Amino acid sequence: MSGSPLPSFTHDALPGRVVFGVGSVERLGEEVERLGARRALALAGKRSVDGLVERLGDRCAGVFTDVQQHVPVELAERATAVARELDADCLVATGGGSATGLAKAVALRHRAPIVCVPTTYSGSEVTPIWGLTGPDGKRTGRDPRALPRVVLYDPALTVGLPAEVTGPSGMNALAHCAEALYAPGATPVTSLLAEEGARTLHRGLPLAVAAPADLAGRSDALLGAWLAGAALAAGVGIHHQLCHLLGGTYGLPHAELHTVLLPHTVRFVAPAAPEPVTRLARALGVDDAAGGLWDLARRLGAPAGLAELGLAEAELDRAARLAAAKVAQAPRPAGFAELRALLHDAWRGRRPSPA
Repeated sequence: MSGSPLPSFTHDALPGRVVFGVGSVERLGEEVERLGARRALALAGKRSVDGLVERLGDRCAGVFTDVQQHVPVELAERATAVARELDADCLVATGGGSATGLAKAVALRHRAPIVCVPTTYSGSEVTPIWGLTGPDGKRTGRDPRALPRVVLYDPALTVGLPAEVTGPSGMNALAHCAEALYAPGATPVTSLLAEEGARTLHRGLPLAVAAPADLAGRSDALLGAWLAGAALAAGVGIHHQLCHLLGGTYGLPHAELHTVLLPHTVRFVAPAAPEPVTRLARALGVDDAAGGLWDLARRLGAPAGLAELGLAEAELDRAARLAAAKVAQAPRPAGFAELRALLHDAWRGRRPSPA
């Protein structure tokens, strides 16, 4: 007897070129030239920009080193003004998600291709998702202009990433995998990417923290981040919505916020998305996905609760009210009481109880 056919779906395969491997950063100039660019604007923190300028050589038209989390609108406007003044025909971002996010914000205003050299595990470099923070909080969206054209993944560049950054950054990537499995636009393709991304991150991150110079662990972590970012073509749900809301409203650190919330959001959505959450548990090699994520974060030495990130308990009511008004309730509806309970569990930082 034949089985049931797959449900119909639509999958948009995102364009982009990936160069992966130890030493791939040395091809930066070659990849910029391949795009036909001659005047690249380097966007990177002060600790990363020197090597970037050296590798770009005479293709570097200028640098911008004021990189901030959540990309304030004012910052994006200043960086765009520099790009226009220099007549930049390419944007080269090196660093974590903040550098990539800034390049995306500039590309929305000043049409130029983006080349990314990630040194953390954000996964943003393979998505068209952008985010900007203004007086009214953080806004996000999707735009093909924000999708980087080339990404160079060099595991050797992540060797110096300290454990307190490696762990949360990797958990941020795992959050992409988790949400991609139950997002509104999930397809068999994005689910395969998400499951394999979670499996690869779970294997590589503990080694990357315990033995930072081990290129096998670093390679797995970076590969997992790539898969996680690619899986986000499925869209996002309540977890990312909450993270953007809290991060933009309270200025909480992005990766650490994902780390703290993830076990609790996965626990919350599990009754509404049992099959996707079971797939996540399988990728993590555990019976309980939410508990497994919390345990992994402890192995990585990452923060456990919103209290550790500086959010006052007195703010939980306000945060829950904002979330009830602004957060897309997918895949499980949630009102003030449910969101307040979720945020309180995340604020305490205790291990989620088994489903």
